[in-house]
This record gives sequence, C-alpha cells and structure tokens, in this order.
Amino acid sequence: MVQVAVGILLIDQKVLLCQRKATARYGLQWEFPGGKVEPGESPEACVCRELFEELSINPYSIEFFHRDQHVYPDAGAFDVFYYKVPSYCGTIVNNCFEAVEWVPLVRLHTFNILEGNRSAISALLSAHAAN
Repeated sequence: MVQVAVGILLIDQKVLLCQRKATARYGLQWEFPGGKVEPGESPEACVCRELFEELSINPYSIEFFHRDQHVYPDAGAFDVFYYKVPSYCGTIVNNCFEAVEWVPLVRLHTFNILEGNRSAISALLSAHAAN
C-alpha cells in the first residue's frame, strides 16, 4: 500500500483545491495538494516537502486531521494522511497543476473531486458544521 500525505489549506472558510493536469490519470479532477511518502520520510515531512514542491510554500505548522485508505482499480491502494495547514509562509505558485483555486466550503460539492479525497471532504464539512 502506497502512503500519501496531503495538505488541507483552510483559511477563512475557504480551502485550496488543485486541479490535476488534463493529461494526468483522473485528469481535471480536483484534489488537495500532496504526494507519495518517500522511503525513510515521515508523512509530516512529506506534506511539507510536497507543499513546497507543488506550491512554493512552507507551512508554519500542520495538524493531523484525517486518515483514510482508498483503492483505485487501475492504480492500486493508498493510505492517505490528511493534515490541516492553518498558516504558511510564501506566496502560492502553481508549479504543477492545471489550476489552483480557493473554494468556499459551501461550494465544495460543486467540484469534481478525486474519489480518494471525498471522505476527507466529508470529514471537513462535518467538522465545520459542528462549529
């Protein structure tokens, strides 16, 4: 099973979504930024590395939020660690996606979300509805 670490940038009731390139597997679907944990790397270190590689930002802090396993029939099994990123330094630069967009939580349901990220979105919406 492949381990993946993902960052949920959530600021002022908006979350950052990233759209996969049209040529990628599951092209043009929306996801949270992140990627595969490298050998010897912790999920925490991975999410920080991926945020820098993909968006040119460094989190000030991260908070474990959710963990889920998902199987894609054509891509294998993934163990995904989700971390909230309440603040960061740097300016977001789109280094690898078709698009990046700050989306109000109330509009998340209107996006074509990557299947593996849907449980985290449900957990996120539930957590914020309780507040």
